[in-house]
Amino acid sequence: MNRISIANPVFNGNEKKYLMECIDTGWVSANGRFINEFEKKFAEFCGTRYAIACSNGTVTLHLILAAMGIGPGDEVIMPTLTYIATANAVKYCGATPVFVDSEEDTFNMDPQKVEEKITDRTKAIMPVHLYGLSADMNALMAISAKYDIPIIEDAAEAHGATYDGKKVGNFGLAASFSFFGNKVITCGEGGMITTNDEKLYERMKLLKGQAVSPEKRYWHVDVGYNYRMTNMQAAVGLGQLENISWHMEQRKRVAGLYEKYLGGMETDLKLQKVPENCESVYWMSNVILQDAVTKPRDQVMKEMEECNIEMRPVFYPMHIMPPYLDGQASFPVAERLAARGISLPSHALLQEEEIKYICDCLKRIVGCQIGE
Repeated sequence: MNRISIANPVFNGNEKKYLMECIDTGWVSANGRFINEFEKKFAEFCGTRYAIACSNGTVTLHLILAAMGIGPGDEVIMPTLTYIATANAVKYCGATPVFVDSEEDTFNMDPQKVEEKITDRTKAIMPVHLYGLSADMNALMAISAKYDIPIIEDAAEAHGATYDGKKVGNFGLAASFSFFGNKVITCGEGGMITTNDEKLYERMKLLKGQAVSPEKRYWHVDVGYNYRMTNMQAAVGLGQLENISWHMEQRKRVAGLYEKYLGGMETDLKLQKVPENCESVYWMSNVILQDAVTKPRDQVMKEMEECNIEMRPVFYPMHIMPPYLDGQASFPVAERLAARGISLPSHALLQEEEIKYICDCLKRIVGCQIGE
């Protein structure tokens, strides 16, 4: 079996055509038709009034928080089990990330743990739709309304995921998406903000482009940022977005095959559970090694790599990372998921025979009986 990669971008639409238009016309930088069109189409896809294209997913989080005026002394509540960009964006503002434990089945932030972390310094709650599955937005929006604290969705991994039939990116004050090379759709690097708030939208638009005055060229009215997406990135992103239904269907197909070959083995291997009112886009299919599996997670991954299968660990919790280390903190669910979790190859090009091979290798390595 040839090496099976964990991620592999697919460009099967107008990406090359649009990119060549940028090159042929010379519109390669932060101006050009594809930026506006990509923003417009992405807003339509999410069902929001506005979208703002940026250079990557991390800066979209920072831009939202900066435009909200979040700064030193402020706190933002978020899951400890997430990619580090979620916490870093808060630190860039001089504010403090406040961590919350996870739900065992969904891996997402536990809403029951959020309320106890609210203080008079809490300025936002930032759920992460982890691995393509929406957080429990009904519970979180109820907390938001009760305390008048805005929700900022980190939807970096969840393009097209739904909760109660409504797409993520359309629940809170604003939402952040990533178009990194391994995401559901990609333009290599890039990010997008969605919002329905006109005032926030105008503020983010200003700050994104070095806060240059819309009336006077090279006159800067504030300290801004160079967070602009290029027309070339947007051209590729638009080509991807036009085929996003196909990309989402392939992720679901892959996840369905993992369920076929690994489902029903909860004693040894547990998959992320999707609640009935949610539709995941399965950015990554993950498996959690249960107590019956005596091998350490990293040993299992090493042996899978020896089978020519690329693996990666579930994200490490923020509170055990050097920048956010808290030796007194205890988040047992997140710690267990991180210590025993493996992300499986999940890209759109995977074929059933490859997924069966992955599952057979995994079951053999952890000591399960191979079979369908």
